[in-house]
Amino acid sequence: MEITDLTVHELQEKLNSKELTITDITKAYIERIEEKEKDVQAFVTILTEEAIEQAKELQSKVEEGEIKGEFVGIPIGIKDNICTKGVKTTCSSKMLENFVAPYDATVVERINNENMICLGKMNMDEFAMGSSTEHSYFKNTKNPWNLNKVPGGSSGGSAAAVAAGLVPWALGSDTGGSIRQPSSFCGVVGLKPTYGLVSRYGLIAYASSLDQIGPITKDVRDAAILLNIIAGHDEKDTTSSNREKVDYTKALKNEVKGLKIGVPKEFFGEGINEEVKASLQEAIETYRKLGAEIEEFSLDIAQYSLAVYYIIACAEASSNLGRFDGIRYTYRTSEYKNLKELYKKTRSEGFGSEVKRRIILGTYVLSSGYYDAYYKKAQKVRTLVMNEFNKAFEKYDVILTPTSPTVAFDIGAKSDNPLEMYLADICTVSVNVAGLPGISIPCGVDKKGMPIGMQLIGNKFCEEIILNAAYTFEQAIQFKENYTPKLS
Repeated sequence: MEITDLTVHELQEKLNSKELTITDITKAYIERIEEKEKDVQAFVTILTEEAIEQAKELQSKVEEGEIKGEFVGIPIGIKDNICTKGVKTTCSSKMLENFVAPYDATVVERINNENMICLGKMNMDEFAMGSSTEHSYFKNTKNPWNLNKVPGGSSGGSAAAVAAGLVPWALGSDTGGSIRQPSSFCGVVGLKPTYGLVSRYGLIAYASSLDQIGPITKDVRDAAILLNIIAGHDEKDTTSSNREKVDYTKALKNEVKGLKIGVPKEFFGEGINEEVKASLQEAIETYRKLGAEIEEFSLDIAQYSLAVYYIIACAEASSNLGRFDGIRYTYRTSEYKNLKELYKKTRSEGFGSEVKRRIILGTYVLSSGYYDAYYKKAQKVRTLVMNEFNKAFEKYDVILTPTSPTVAFDIGAKSDNPLEMYLADICTVSVNVAGLPGISIPCGVDKKGMPIGMQLIGNKFCEEIILNAAYTFEQAIQFKENYTPKLS
């Protein structure tokens, strides 16, 4: 097996047994990037030279006994809306094309404390607005399972890089499904933590009440490991939850006997691809054989989540992106006659079409005469969605749904139809609206060999339950052992 095929916990074992060195691993990933990145286009910034130098330095310190740690020298990729000191953080936008972050996000500090090696910043939909990574200013990332397909979005670069073996794991951000949906499309594991479990300090905001940083990994154990590292209270983030630290790897017991799984019928209705439905039904039968208790139920309020999500997300985006005006640290138009023209031309030239669309929509729903009709009403329905989930979790431990209504679609297939693109998030947005944790894991492939994702949703701060449910299923079907991307 190639080094770049190994999970992080397998890399750890080989480092501990001295079968591999830090430099061996780093060089293997750099060679893989040099070979495959031209096809996948997963990175905005590649830190090849820096990674090699850091690997040599870390290897020397390990050999001399100066540093110890479980994750010393493990490579990682970071989505390009997470600030990394001294490295470009562009949000895949012309507006921030040359912005170099002056500080590290809290999650990056925690990664650096473990002496991991950042291989680069991952491509994404501009300002995390999109479901296909086709809205990047720099490039279109391709799906490693089929280079003519999208990798999903907005964390498409992170998911594609993990699937293609360009990084062993990566950080993404999830506002309405942006970790889980690309993980589903790329056949990897993506975890959206409970809102407040992982610090958002240093994450360039799209929609502050919905955004959440989380791991994208090759398997569930790695997701639990990375969550251990990045989770925890942060006084720099006022929405950060102050909870006792948990070791999520201890939850992976490979046992679901008696687990109560609710299957909401609304998530299996019109618009869900038949092959996706069939694969999810097989997954449900697998859980039944493993001893879980399965029951279908109605979660009808969730059907309003997509509308609620786009009203709230666009409203918050309109506010958050107001600071990108050409005055401080962003792109500035070269010719202007006055301040008003500077603002207008800078924002017209600096933002892409999807970002403009959402800013306009957000400004509209916040405007006088429409605030009560749209934004205020959306917030009220958001409360109803939360209450509906709370009611469901009185009866069930886990809620099981598709991650996406379809497998990965062709590049360009939905570019001219924003509404159809928005519907790609229909299975995931309710989790963000309610602030819940959700994980996407592969559960099969369609007739053309494209991966299908299953989503497991838990109650707030119940990551241990969904991680164990995902891990137990993963062990039962051995997806990684039976299916591999064509790029491999």
